[in-house]
Amino acid sequence: MPSIVSEPKSWRNQRKELSGSLGFVPTMGNLHAGHISLCEQAKRENDFVLASIFVNPTQFNQREDFDAYARTLEADCKLLDEAGVDFVFVPDEKTMYPDKYEVQVIEGLVSGELEGEFRPGHFQGMLTIVLKLLNIAQADRAYFGEKDFQQLTLVRKMADSLFLPVEIVAGKTVRAEDGLALSSRNARLTPEQRQIAPTLARLLKSGLDDAAVMKKLEEAGFRPEYVASKWGRRLAAAWLGDVRLIDNVPLSEVKKEEAA
Repeated sequence: MPSIVSEPKSWRNQRKELSGSLGFVPTMGNLHAGHISLCEQAKRENDFVLASIFVNPTQFNQREDFDAYARTLEADCKLLDEAGVDFVFVPDEKTMYPDKYEVQVIEGLVSGELEGEFRPGHFQGMLTIVLKLLNIAQADRAYFGEKDFQQLTLVRKMADSLFLPVEIVAGKTVRAEDGLALSSRNARLTPEQRQIAPTLARLLKSGLDDAAVMKKLEEAGFRPEYVASKWGRRLAAAWLGDVRLIDNVPLSEVKKEEAA
């Protein structure tokens, strides 16, 4: 099993003993194959791999969602072990927020649109915790999935703007056989909703324009929040029942002709 560390000072002492490159995969636990693919990528590209598990309260818009987030540490550590992860950083809230969130990271442009419009404060919390984790990890490379593409864009921007000595590496979105992007939230879909959910990815790849995709999602039973094409991707967020799904595809994969 991976070695578990819970204090930043303990990890820093461990880090000094490592001779070789370190890859870092930050997570909130409740792991699925998408997380594991990032760990496996990190293992291929580095001598050692550190993963973190921390359910970050400051990026949840509703406390009840934070409280309901599944904590599955034992199962997560087993999956991380199978993926070849060497170390797991598992801090508590007091450790990560000794200042009670008085110091925050704010980005003034990208974080205000799309996800930022519908989840105010989310990216502020995300960037703050990612900066803390990157500073603690002292890794050569840190891995983030392309499914959360706006998040990836913001993390890269922060790393560049603050001259962080770490390479931000993207991992491809992992999908189920029917095209649905893997997410911890998928487990909350009813069987009927799970049959409908792959429509989101299919419509993102269609030749319909963004407004038409919004309309088609509504007709299929979704409550879409946005569909937008930027950063070389087509991105969307939509509710299916009480489950909020996000996805994106490269614009190069969008059909040129109008979908039937």
